[in-house]
Amino acid sequence: MDKPKVFYTATATATGDGRNGHVATDDGLIDAELATPKPLSKPSKTNPEQLFAAGFSACFNSAFQMTAKRAKAPLTDSQVTAKVGIGPVGLKGGFGLAVTLQVRTEGVDQATAQELAEAAHQVCPYSNATRGNIDVKLEVTAA
Repeated sequence: MDKPKVFYTATATATGDGRNGHVATDDGLIDAELATPKPLSKPSKTNPEQLFAAGFSACFNSAFQMTAKRAKAPLTDSQVTAKVGIGPVGLKGGFGLAVTLQVRTEGVDQATAQELAEAAHQVCPYSNATRGNIDVKLEVTAA
């Protein structure tokens, strides 16, 4: 795989007790206390999975809209919800992620929406970074 010609670098630093610590970007736009997710309670602080879901959903929606524009599709709106799950993998005590991307569109039929989502999945940087490492499921709905 070719290496990207980097034109932007985001910088964030985590401190404290990892998942129960603090994360901030060098520009101050993200400055958040972190907490380990607890499946049966409402979170009081953000966690890395939420930050990953926010980034993946925004990036994929951008790739989807770019793909629609390139295809000259009559897309009028799109929305991407990323659901990021975490759980144990194998017997060695490691953990892994699973992602479901729920794509909702307006202005295109179901077949076109599915084609655009699959094309976006080939160009989205998050998709490219996770391919082969994380199970990513696409759920596409044309409204």
